[in-house]
Amino acid sequence: MREFIVEADGGSRGNPGPAGYGAVVSDAATGETLRETAEYIGVATNNVAEYRGLLAGLHAARELDPAATVHVRMDSKLVIEQMSGRWKIKHPDMKPLAAQAARIFPPGRVTYEWMPRAQNKHADRLANGAMDAGARGEQWSESTSTAELDTAAGGAGRAEAVAPSGPPGDAAAGAARVRGALAQGRASAAADASGPDAARASAEPARDVPDGASASGGGETDADTRAARAGAEARAVQVDDDAGAATDPLTTKADTDARAAKAVASPGWAPADMGAPATFVLLRHGETPLTPQKRFSGSGGTDPSLSGTGREQAERAAALLARRGTIQAVVSSPLARTRETAGIVAARLGLDVSIDDGLRETDFGAWEGLTFAEVRERHPDDLNAWLASPDAEPTGGGESFAATATRLAATRDRLVAAHAGRTVLLVTHVTPIKTLVRLALGAPPESLFRMELSAASLSVVAYYADGNASVRLLNDTSHLR
Repeated sequence: MREFIVEADGGSRGNPGPAGYGAVVSDAATGETLRETAEYIGVATNNVAEYRGLLAGLHAARELDPAATVHVRMDSKLVIEQMSGRWKIKHPDMKPLAAQAARIFPPGRVTYEWMPRAQNKHADRLANGAMDAGARGEQWSESTSTAELDTAAGGAGRAEAVAPSGPPGDAAAGAARVRGALAQGRASAAADASGPDAARASAEPARDVPDGASASGGGETDADTRAARAGAEARAVQVDDDAGAATDPLTTKADTDARAAKAVASPGWAPADMGAPATFVLLRHGETPLTPQKRFSGSGGTDPSLSGTGREQAERAAALLARRGTIQAVVSSPLARTRETAGIVAARLGLDVSIDDGLRETDFGAWEGLTFAEVRERHPDDLNAWLASPDAEPTGGGESFAATATRLAATRDRLVAAHAGRTVLLVTHVTPIKTLVRLALGAPPESLFRMELSAASLSVVAYYADGNASVRLLNDTSHLR
């Protein structure tokens, strides 16, 4: 069962006065923003606007998956306490709104949590954007919203330009440049249109004030551009399933730039009417005895089982995935280490394991069981050719990276068709996971050598109905620490 996080807000500039709401739906497992919604609702009170934001967020979550569970987070103590049943609802304008909210999902599938106002910035910016649009006689549009971008930048749409460093083609550095350019463009446009005093013209909505009271403060400006999440850091070179790094690690921008990395997408990318994507949670198997020795271990070798460390890693991954509660099916490579990892996780989730031969690791031929240094010593020409071309095979007739990619693309298409709209755990190996990520990003074959992928790490790729893909997570090992 999928789990969504709904964050909602609403405000009134006057209380009652011009009012609007905003709501965000995100995936509880990945944190990915799935839907934004906002609306100018005319003259209303602050509390009514907050309830309208709650309704919009719950409706958006239901459109994504009516079978999901939802955790609502708002900075309105009034709404949270009333919807949790701890406070009575007395005001006649709010009673029908609360009743509507309670009917959107079955009882018990929605939980409520109050959070500080400072943590609700995304929904707050959406609400202010809707009120700004209403003041201009317009309606808020999702295709022009940069609320998510502004929230990440931390400056209400006024983020300063960044001059990141990093290797050519680094996603974090390039997207940070985009973020800075967009922020400068918005600031210039606002200054040209309204003059130096325009930023002080709007009033911020009142917060948690009973209906009939009033409050005001500073406001936000409207957004100009739609942005989509993207980007993943490339930190080290790793050549195969259990083999180690072949060259020195690549350096990238600091974590702050990585968190802020955004890439511009065309308006309407991954529109809501395509429905929920097929989401693949990619789990690399736990350690085997060959893993710490950094030996090639593909599908043509001894097929080792997990070590004690590997089983512990699988248990930790299982505990994390059980807490999230979003996995609906488990599919594994046929090799022993993946089947064992998948079995540990599936037992914790109460699911069966399906085996798919397309998820097996690359066959490394005569290199199976050898370290990188041993291969370089024994087969230097073959190794150099393999590093230079995805079409080159390991010594002894192993599988090339190009052949692996062809196999994984067919496996991906088959699994996407079989699990449309579902969240599926794929337990597999280094090369298959890196290949799926590479194909989703449209990256060249050499990018395989520029991704770190640890034992028992988690990555996530979502596949949409129009053929687009979104890499949501790469090499997460937080559950192992």
